[in-house]
Amino acid sequence: MTAPVLLRLHDDDPVAVARRAITAGERLAGLSAGAGLSAATDVPAGHKVALRPIAAGEAVRKYGQVIGRATCDIAAGSHVHTHNLAMLEFTHPDAAAGPAAPAPVLPAGERATFSGIVRADGRVATRNYIGVLTTVNCSATAARRIADTMTLTGELDDYPNVDGILALTHKTGCGMAGDGPGFELLRRTLAGYARHANFAALLVVGLGCEVNQVAALTDSLELPEGVPLHAMTIQELGGTKHTVAAGLEQVRALLPEVNAVRRESVPASELVLGLQCGGSDGWSGITANPALGYASDLLVRNGGTSILSETPEIYGAEHLLTARAATPQVAAQLLERIRWWERYTADNGGSMDNNPSPGNKAGGLTTILEKSLGAVAKGGTSVLSRVYEYAQPVDGKGFAFMDTPGYDPVSVTGQVAGGANVICFTTGRGSAFGAKPAPSIKLATNTAMYQRMSGDMDLDCGTILADRTVAEVGAEIFELILQTASGHKTNSELLGYGDEEFNPWQLGAVM
Repeated sequence: MTAPVLLRLHDDDPVAVARRAITAGERLAGLSAGAGLSAATDVPAGHKVALRPIAAGEAVRKYGQVIGRATCDIAAGSHVHTHNLAMLEFTHPDAAAGPAAPAPVLPAGERATFSGIVRADGRVATRNYIGVLTTVNCSATAARRIADTMTLTGELDDYPNVDGILALTHKTGCGMAGDGPGFELLRRTLAGYARHANFAALLVVGLGCEVNQVAALTDSLELPEGVPLHAMTIQELGGTKHTVAAGLEQVRALLPEVNAVRRESVPASELVLGLQCGGSDGWSGITANPALGYASDLLVRNGGTSILSETPEIYGAEHLLTARAATPQVAAQLLERIRWWERYTADNGGSMDNNPSPGNKAGGLTTILEKSLGAVAKGGTSVLSRVYEYAQPVDGKGFAFMDTPGYDPVSVTGQVAGGANVICFTTGRGSAFGAKPAPSIKLATNTAMYQRMSGDMDLDCGTILADRTVAEVGAEIFELILQTASGHKTNSELLGYGDEEFNPWQLGAVM
């Protein structure tokens, strides 16, 4: 049986999604609400079609939720997008606050397992890296040279249990106030990476005269006992060549010990999953995001942790999260982050609807409200247990939210600093991304893009539009998470992504 041309997501929706490209004049059969309807215009795949006439100013719904208002009269069968739909004046939906009762967690003996690396202090790693942390952009070249030399010379080939030497370089650390929110955010992010279980040992490289001083940073890291830490500054060591030489000497001395690990069976409750989407399209909220949400629920049921983030990309859909908050206090924390973002964007001359990118719009997403309704599906249906600020340690089990920007590298950097040891990243347009030291699983929202970029994608969730259910694909994602945590390399890892994506959120004036 031929699949319907249109997909209507809710009985209240005056629009449906085009399963494939539609040409003007084409009969849109196969949908009761669109019976006898013909396309008034060309409509790209994944974009919206008006099922009936929509009057100027009328609220337009998708998923049964308002995504904007018509800016002019829209004829039945017409393409509905940026030329006739906008956010305009927006009133937040009622955000009923919890409490909500969490679903029961499986008994310990029934939980899924994976093959992880158990550190001496009990932390569980999914990868095994040596990190080269930088205090400031001025030490980035030296840190990068240390990491690249070990990789390019082939010296790591003798240490198969070491996943790599990772230089965490960034563009800040000086030209900023030595206290206040921006400085505290940078320190918290660096400390979170330093404490990450996926780092077996650390070097810290600074210049010597920066605001973010090496000694003050290392004194504040609070590393678990037994994690080797070696600090050096370029000015004290006599320049870049001497620093690189000293760094290489330290790395070579560390390698035998770092390599002496083995994987063992541990419960899935040791997993902390970062939920991300980037390069979203009209299918994101229909295929990959709800499937990832299903996998997230499975992880939570197995005693694990998942983190939803990208606060600008839940804007207008926050009521779907507060309705399942564990307590009214958790709901209030989330709403306060939403209000902060409204103030922050206004202070910088922007608006929350600046978020959908050109690629998002080309893929069929018109407003931030529409994008958010699809993005929030990554969070599944579990109770929202906690709300964290950027890069705070995620110290509780269950489904949590971390306040981050929507920009993927900055958002994932916060999640990994918080402890995420696996990332699942959905994309409709084909984002290129990695998140070392955490492996990143790429989930395609549509089959056409998956086939075009199969070397970058790990799973095709577009099969949900053909012959599979969200639950089936979600269960497959969960199994892929367990395999990846056990050491299976993702395509992003095989392609070398993750070295350049460390990107701490910068707040405050650059001086």
